[in-house]
Amino acid sequence: MAPEPTVERLEFANAALLQTLSGEKDANLRELARLLKEVTITARGSVVQIQGDAVAAETARLVLEQLYGLLEEGYPLYRADVDHAVRILKANRRAKLREIFLDAAFISSERRVISPKSIAQKAYIEAIRHFDIVFGIGPAGTGKTYLAMAMAVAALTKHQVKRIILTRPAVEAGEKLGFLPGSLFEKVNPYLRPLYDALHDMMDFEKAGAMLERGVIEVAPLAFMRGRTLNDSFVILDEAQNTTSDQMKMFLTRLGFDSKAVITGDITQTDLPPGRVSGLVEVQSLLENIQGIRFCRFTRADVVRHPLVQEIIEAYESRAEGGSAP
Repeated sequence: MAPEPTVERLEFANAALLQTLSGEKDANLRELARLLKEVTITARGSVVQIQGDAVAAETARLVLEQLYGLLEEGYPLYRADVDHAVRILKANRRAKLREIFLDAAFISSERRVISPKSIAQKAYIEAIRHFDIVFGIGPAGTGKTYLAMAMAVAALTKHQVKRIILTRPAVEAGEKLGFLPGSLFEKVNPYLRPLYDALHDMMDFEKAGAMLERGVIEVAPLAFMRGRTLNDSFVILDEAQNTTSDQMKMFLTRLGFDSKAVITGDITQTDLPPGRVSGLVEVQSLLENIQGIRFCRFTRADVVRHPLVQEIIEAYESRAEGGSAP
């Protein structure tokens, strides 16, 4: 015999904030019900009613109460925040969304707040604040590079560093660089495009261009780091799974005084030739126990892109583990 459905009745004092919480034509409430699957959610006046499975109803209550609290503090709620909130509170019912969502890594030129959207992201930006070398390892879409970029721009804006250096290994993923037209820089520039995209998402295009021209912000292939000592810098090595052991050692030994380095990558997606060991895979066992270095690991649960991206990652992981893709 099926258990009786639970009914939760929530009353909110501010009707305008409740309308924002509900979304246009109750879109946020419908999304919350879709994500939890076993509840129906309706709003009337200042009251929201949740009916259905007891566990799902409790999660819905936590999500609504905490998102409402964020709105009271001036947080600009986005539809995607409903999804982030559900994932956080399903994983940890004691989590406090305000401690995560209100921890601004950076405020962009459009006054958009860039903040963590998962417990792992929160731990990641805390690690970047307190450690000089941080590794962010996990699947695409978990915000590893984007949050590192936000922290770098924030550090530059606050004069904590004098320059930002963004670098990637240029791996011949299916194409031979020698056959591409143009100079060496023109050949490797497409590999660096994602770093430019993230930069321009946070900073006015003209301002970013001026800083690139003056060398305050530098975007360069990893090979260009050899022989340098990087003082007063915030250095980001992206796609680090495509470094060799020697390249990783070379990069890590470039770090100078008053500098930070963030190294990001997905060890499941290396483009190195068969038989070559990834520097990112190797470095975990070598440096894991060194004080002053922090490893932050993300899972598919931390993906903050389109919801379908998480399902795609799950499908590929299932195949890699020998299962049948959903």
